[in-house]
Amino acid sequence: MRAAGVESIVDTDKLSILGLWEIGTALPQFFAAYRQLKRAVNDRKPDAVILIDWPDFNLRLARWLRRNGTRVIYYISPQLWAWRSYRAQSIRRDVDLLLSILPFEREWYAARGMTHVEYVGHPLAGNVAAAYDREEFCRRHDLDPTRPIISLLPGSRHKEVARILPPMLDAAEAISKQRDDVQFVVVVAPNRDLKEAEHFIASQNSEPTTLRLIHHETREALAASDAAAIASGTATLETALLGTPMVIVYKESPINWHVLGSLINVEHYGLVNLIAGDRMVNELMQNDCNGERMAKELLELLEPDRQKEIRAGLKAVVEQLGDAGASQRAAKKILSFIESTTE
Repeated sequence: MRAAGVESIVDTDKLSILGLWEIGTALPQFFAAYRQLKRAVNDRKPDAVILIDWPDFNLRLARWLRRNGTRVIYYISPQLWAWRSYRAQSIRRDVDLLLSILPFEREWYAARGMTHVEYVGHPLAGNVAAAYDREEFCRRHDLDPTRPIISLLPGSRHKEVARILPPMLDAAEAISKQRDDVQFVVVVAPNRDLKEAEHFIASQNSEPTTLRLIHHETREALAASDAAAIASGTATLETALLGTPMVIVYKESPINWHVLGSLINVEHYGLVNLIAGDRMVNELMQNDCNGERMAKELLELLEPDRQKEIRAGLKAVVEQLGDAGASQRAAKKILSFIESTTE
């Protein structure tokens, strides 16, 4: 957004944290950001304020904006259908227009008496493609295109990498003992340093014969892969859009999993499964996120029949995400709303 010319009043990068302890220690920064944004609204008197995701902060801000007489537009609906659904009453009270990016959300809100919800499609739909094909990817990274490739994506935060990459490497080692033809790529998130992943790889007792570290080529790696283990999040949708069979994994600290996990009220964790309405892709959460279970799932994904089944399911999910141009549709909805409500 900064690159597009948006003025940044608050540096949200410093507020991008997970976990109860981390949130607690950052509370002074959140309160400071809240005060800064209130001052900006009072000084600039905008026609409307667009809030994006981040419900724990934005719903509080929305209430103040509503009381202040400012129109509130919420883009990317909070995932209230997953946990803390009681916050839907805040949306109904304080938000004038809610723009949804997942196909089942509009119906979920409608069942709770909210009619000011518009589904615009997912921003990733039609915008995820590899810059080059499997042959070129393999050439660049000294891989054999005739042998299976498995991608490992441990997440974009340090604590995700620390908790998820080690069992991924354990799985790679276990698979290599059964199938020495399989090649592995660890896909490092663009915001992470390669040295971080190198540290965890070096701490392993052993590693597969063929293991490559990939940086800034996430989509190319996924498109070239026969299977992938993906930390739960937006990357699972990117993987679906590229048609790569996957297993979804995640691991939290024990206390966060116990406290936060108990609040989650959906049957599936992965967005792909939520959209499909079924456990199309297997999920390995917390204690199940270990090398043995992951190896079993990934080996099954290499089987031709399973490959065909998953790829067909992913195609159906992609069709539900809508056509390309979600951001443009959202912009039009926002402009139309402002024009219709401005005297």
